Amino acid sequence: MAVVDDQPLIRAGFSMVLAGQDDIEVVGEAENGQQALDLLDEVDADVVIMDVRMPVMDGIRATERLMRRDDPPGVLVLTTFDDDEDAFAALRAGAGGFLLKNAPADEVVHAIRVLAAGESVVAPRITRLLLDRVSDRLAPANGQSERLDLLTGRERDVLGLVARGLSNAEIAAELYVAEATVKTHLGNLMAKLHLRDRAQAVVFAYESGLVRPSS
Repeated sequence: MAVVDDQPLIRAGFSMVLAGQDDIEVVGEAENGQQALDLLDEVDADVVIMDVRMPVMDGIRATERLMRRDDPPGVLVLTTFDDDEDAFAALRAGAGGFLLKNAPADEVVHAIRVLAAGESVVAPRITRLLLDRVSDRLAPANGQSERLDLLTGRERDVLGLVARGLSNAEIAAELYVAEATVKTHLGNLMAKLHLRDRAQAVVFAYESGLVRPSS
């Protein structure tokens, strides 16, 4: 994994914490987004811890560029929860989740492992709370509503329930179907919409207008 932050003490702190984990190796550090892109041209990293506000290139732009690459790493954005729009922009850019900068070490380690396994770090309920808080200040993304036409009616139902924060088991109970069926619909809709994880699915549901704040 790689650590990207413009503050040397924060980079050193993360590297020190992660160095003690048998299953995590820090392959490099960078102090801005451009350095991160250059670093990841030279080394492979499954996960990148990315600060948002940095000189030269911020973490949002760096994440967007990383997501255009073949087999991009999972990106874990560092923020404060007061920066709602930064957190939302990170998820929209393709980040697999976000953490507070003062998160406990064990929470950071757990998040890295989850992201390395291909899952999103932010639970859909938390993502929904975040989007409810910023949605009145954000315009829907162009063309997103038209992409809903790619989905079947049942896939729309599943997406809407994911956006409400329901788990697969809860969605199955709501729709009176097997949990395996929910997983199939979720996999199909994510493939059609080119979504990486459930957090991105929640973002898409808001941007497309499928769900509204607190609906």
